[in-house]
Amino acid sequence: MWITYEMTVDYYNGTVTGVDHVWSFDDSYAAMALEGLDTNNDGKYDQHELEPLLKVNMDGLKEFNYFTVAKLGEEQLAFSPPTQAHLEYTNGVLRLYFHLSLAKPVLADAEGLTFAVFDPSYFIDFEPEKTDAIKLASAPAGCAATLLDPDAEKTDAQARKLGAAMAQQFGAGVVGFGSYKTVAITCKKS
Repeated sequence: MWITYEMTVDYYNGTVTGVDHVWSFDDSYAAMALEGLDTNNDGKYDQHELEPLLKVNMDGLKEFNYFTVAKLGEEQLAFSPPTQAHLEYTNGVLRLYFHLSLAKPVLADAEGLTFAVFDPSYFIDFEPEKTDAIKLASAPAGCAATLLDPDAEKTDAQARKLGAAMAQQFGAGVVGFGSYKTVAITCKKS
């Protein structure tokens, strides 16, 4: 499964409070997931029709912490249960929207705050949208989000070798193994 994501980091009263996610699913997953949900056969999917799929998605994502990791330095931060979850199918794209609040807000100018969206098993490939993937909402002046790609300066020769070995072993096409991008949040000290 391939998911492209947008993330908005939310601020309130000088603190980072959580993130809003928008995930766009690949065409194959969308076709499979939507099968049989258009109960009134009008060619559209309203919230009532999408509700069973939303429940399956949100229940399943809970086990994986919504594939979202927040850290302050090396300390992993906890999230509260998601809110504002809904699905939308428009212009042939299935999107999942949801909000994750940090269990404890973090001071905006705290050093080492990062967020990442990834599947450690590599069954789901998460990639940021090509443009405007990371946004800040109500951030104090001097705050910025930087998308860090750990593979930007490395070759992926080992991943290609592993993928080729798996393809030879299992008779599949080349399997890609990569890493994930991290969003670093910084704010100037006031």
